[in-house]
Amino acid sequence: MKNSTLNLLAASVVSAGIALLTPGCCSSDCGDSCSAPKSCGCAKAPAACACATPCACADCGCAYGNWGLKLPYPEMNAGHLILEKGKDGKPTALLLWRWGSPTPADVTQIDATSFTVRRAFSKPKGKENDKAAWRALCVKGMVKGNVLDATCCTVDGNGKVVDKEEKVCGKRNPPVGPAPDFAKAVYGAPINLLAGTIDDFEIMGKDKINGWTLKDGMLSNRITRDKNGKSVHKNGNLRTKRADFFDFNLKYEVRVLPGCNSGVYLRGIYEIQVLDSYGKPVDMHHMAAYYGRVTPKVAAEKPANEWQTVNVTLYKRHLTVVLNGVTIIDKAPVVGITGGAMTADEFVPGPLYIQGDHSDADFRNMVLTPIVK
Repeated sequence: MKNSTLNLLAASVVSAGIALLTPGCCSSDCGDSCSAPKSCGCAKAPAACACATPCACADCGCAYGNWGLKLPYPEMNAGHLILEKGKDGKPTALLLWRWGSPTPADVTQIDATSFTVRRAFSKPKGKENDKAAWRALCVKGMVKGNVLDATCCTVDGNGKVVDKEEKVCGKRNPPVGPAPDFAKAVYGAPINLLAGTIDDFEIMGKDKINGWTLKDGMLSNRITRDKNGKSVHKNGNLRTKRADFFDFNLKYEVRVLPGCNSGVYLRGIYEIQVLDSYGKPVDMHHMAAYYGRVTPKVAAEKPANEWQTVNVTLYKRHLTVVLNGVTIIDKAPVVGITGGAMTADEFVPGPLYIQGDHSDADFRNMVLTPIVK
């Protein structure tokens, strides 16, 4: 890696506010009696404490907070957990487990530095009253400062463990902080990601089918199908070989084909949805949404088969998305990874990757402009 690139990354990481988690920040802002800011939900925080500097709960070691998780899988093992207090003062949990969307836990118990989170039970058809047939993911852990150690398992409706316990580890993420002034972002030279060849990319995952082509500046994915026209579910996602992207602006055009379901992963961890959702109400799973995290303010999709423009800016852990000239997400806090993330570490540079295992899609004019400070 060239020195200029290293300097760019260093500036980007500093600009993202990674140093917010400073030991003793609460005591310096609120006096020695303050163990944590009241915003974190920590029971030890005095009601009068209102720290000027955003802090995490590391000073008091409580479990409340924003956690990146490493799950017990050989690859694609990223998870995420937010433990906080609800409006009624009771503990709540929002859990992302590898794929899909973050979902509220059915049961959340927090006792100082320990916690238990259980998802809702799945109940097989015909066995809705048989608790021994119910299944749910359960995570139990302990917190020490910024480190989380936990185990996960599947339990039945009687609380009995029905498979082996696996280890889960995690790190506390610092608070996001206030939205930055996007107008003050300093940009580097733009990078045309589709100006080269398909050799600038690589397929993700073992034994995956490469359905991607890059010709005349258009990147296309075509799903492999059986004789009945159904996907064989073996196509691979495509990532850039270059993996030094941190904060940036990304512009691209995408042709959403009928029934399309794809996505563009910023830094390999935050999905901007690509979906044939024209004519549907706004939803955090629809076109150009920060998938499963933020619902667009307005629906600005075009019908299938039309080229659509997406303009995304990721800056200091905030996100703005402009779809077809309409701002649908404006400086939204980036509170966590999305399902399918390559890693739970939100503070390292990464590649761009495009989801290719679901459906056909076409991309062109994909230009990334790094933010250098």
